[in-house]
Amino acid sequence: MRAVCVALALMACCAPGARGEGFALNEWSARGLALAGGLVGRADDASAVAYNAAGITQLPGTHIMAGMAFISPSGSLVTNSGGQDHSTYTKPAIWNAPHAYITHQLSDRAWAGLGVFSRFGLGNSYPGGWAGKYNVYDIGVQTVSFVPTLAIKLNDIVSVSVGVEAMNAHMYMGNKIRTRPTAAPQTFDNDMQLEGYGWGYGAQFGLHMRFNDQWSMGVSYKSQVTMNINGDVEFAYQGSNLLTHYAHLPEARNCSANTTLQLPDSAAMGITYRPLDNLSLEVGTVWTRWSTYNALNIYMDNGYSSINNKEWRDGWNFNGSVEYKPLDWWALRAGFSIETPVVNEKHADYMIPTNGRRMLSLGTGFNWNDWTLDLTYAHLWINSVDYGTTDAAGIATVVSGGNSKDVSANLFMFSLGYSF
Repeated sequence: MRAVCVALALMACCAPGARGEGFALNEWSARGLALAGGLVGRADDASAVAYNAAGITQLPGTHIMAGMAFISPSGSLVTNSGGQDHSTYTKPAIWNAPHAYITHQLSDRAWAGLGVFSRFGLGNSYPGGWAGKYNVYDIGVQTVSFVPTLAIKLNDIVSVSVGVEAMNAHMYMGNKIRTRPTAAPQTFDNDMQLEGYGWGYGAQFGLHMRFNDQWSMGVSYKSQVTMNINGDVEFAYQGSNLLTHYAHLPEARNCSANTTLQLPDSAAMGITYRPLDNLSLEVGTVWTRWSTYNALNIYMDNGYSSINNKEWRDGWNFNGSVEYKPLDWWALRAGFSIETPVVNEKHADYMIPTNGRRMLSLGTGFNWNDWTLDLTYAHLWINSVDYGTTDAAGIATVVSGGNSKDVSANLFMFSLGYSF
């Protein structure tokens, strides 16, 4: 049924990649967030495994890092039904994105690394009776990537890396769907819950060049990932005598569903300049091929299948950052990024009420002996989405017009590291 297709569409889309808007994350370390992702050219701590693993050749011995990001989104959706506008606010919630890394120097030329981090995530919750309930009222998505990596120092300037990525995705979603008993004309709102898991595999490559003590440059590439998603659909009320509101759709009964989606690849570049030993600046960009997310094939075990159009466009992130160490044990950081819109508003839904965003981040770092502690705060300003032309299920047939409004997010993050 249409609602199931929309649900599985999000479940499949929960597994694409790297900050280029959409539902991508780059909260891979507190220092990296404070620098707005500006660790592609620097790439000089353990979280380089995520940003640009070729840079771990700058790390002697063994380094460990772990931490967590706490993401708090907020905003409202304005819907128009019955000729009146209604504002619905998202429920307060905090979503987390953990990370952990280890790097080890194998020889004068070879380093090994392992990263565990979240490349994609999404979370929104609305009142169960709001106007967009037929599209979604509760959604949570999280992916976790496991990336073992090998980096080789070719000479004093150039290092390269290659990694294998195994990505796990978990998603849950709730929405309403109209159903009716076979012998009765009256319809009622039935709760539909979906939960699914999937695995996908890809590769990551990195290049790092340290030309001298002042200039360095990095390039990283994350390949496409094919996600195979399997989920279960459950209704609050089910049975052979309960039909959906739409005559051509199947019965409201619990079933399994699956989909396969080719997720986008991405490429990042950063150029770093160190005018002083205690001062560095970096500018960079990330390109993500969201245009691979153009449609979604859904298959249910009751024989129903459908295609949902998405037709997103490729996304760009442009970032700049500065890091200053007034003392040997203390660092100050700041970053700013701009991301271009990727969502096609002709097919927009309430699961991702964003279409381009800006971020300002501030952070600090402390080190004593072999320990490091990084702390960061960041704020996201998120552009609104216009739903006046969308054909998305659960919106076009119920709501006429509307838009997202005052959507933003606050991010808090910490990373703790140890070297030996």
